[in-house]
Amino acid sequence: MGLNGKLVNHITIKSDGDVFHEMFRYKPHKISDICPRRIQGVDLHDGEWGTIGSIISWNYFHDGKAKVTKEVIEAIDEEKKSVCFKVVEGDLMEAYKSFFITVHVDTKGEDSLVTWSFEYEKLNEKVEDPNTLMEFCLDLTKDIETHHLGN
Repeated sequence: MGLNGKLVNHITIKSDGDVFHEMFRYKPHKISDICPRRIQGVDLHDGEWGTIGSIISWNYFHDGKAKVTKEVIEAIDEEKKSVCFKVVEGDLMEAYKSFFITVHVDTKGEDSLVTWSFEYEKLNEKVEDPNTLMEFCLDLTKDIETHHLGN
């Protein structure tokens, strides 16, 4: 098993995919209002919401523990409705040399398809693949969908 890995998963949502994309690009700080048991806070450290190079800090609850991560918005593709975050500090950096998270929304048709992709390099072979973090992101997606369908 190599130290480099990629994990991809999809989930179909009934809520507006454009709104979902805008949430992760421009309003991630609103996610803690929608999913307070998963995300306790999202703060902008540098730059502006929704711009490449901006630095965002996330406080979240995962695997039974309060965690933190600091990410740089690495890339935005408005046509493909995707945002790529590069993790630069926090709990993930205790196990991974590099970690990139991309959230992409395909809005064709009545439903929208949300794709989460992780690309990472483990610090060593004892580090597990981030499967529980992927489950966390899929559950977060469901929470956001439920919120938007309820409004």
